[in-house]
Amino acid sequence: MKRWIIAIIVLAVAGAAGFYGQQYFMAKKPQAAAAKSSVIGQPRPDFRYKDIEGNMRSASEWDGKVLLVNFWATWCPPCKKEIPAFIEIQEQYKDKGFQIVGIAMDDEDSVKDYADTMGMNYPVMAAEIDAVELSRRYGNRISALPFSVFVDRSGKIVATKAGGMNKQMVEKIIQPLL
Repeated sequence: MKRWIIAIIVLAVAGAAGFYGQQYFMAKKPQAAAAKSSVIGQPRPDFRYKDIEGNMRSASEWDGKVLLVNFWATWCPPCKKEIPAFIEIQEQYKDKGFQIVGIAMDDEDSVKDYADTMGMNYPVMAAEIDAVELSRRYGNRISALPFSVFVDRSGKIVATKAGGMNKQMVEKIIQPLL
């Protein structure tokens, strides 16, 4: 019994070290991570989902804008941690042609409650399981959450980021595009 406990602890520590090591590397080298993505330079995939207000939304609605498509969930701590920065960034850059769109891998009631509580000021859709496939089409090969995709005004994907982001990271990517 003692061997099993030790084995489980060793596996848990190794797994956590690998995960956080990857997160650290991705945070320090976002351009390197983006360069490896096969979607960089490709047109952003279209989608059609109802937002949490009941309105049908499509990616083409934001043609001509710099777009941040953020895949997230209410049960994902790093996702929830980055949302206050996204709210601030959306407010700061909305008049410069920037738009954030949140696509949640979650049920509509949970997403609506969370978005209302946080005061999310950008379109939010609860795509549930469909969001997994859409995030793959946007370059999320490892089904990471959160996962952010940056699209330029011409509709081409210019960067992707697996893991949480802060305001400075987002600004570094979007400011040259605005």
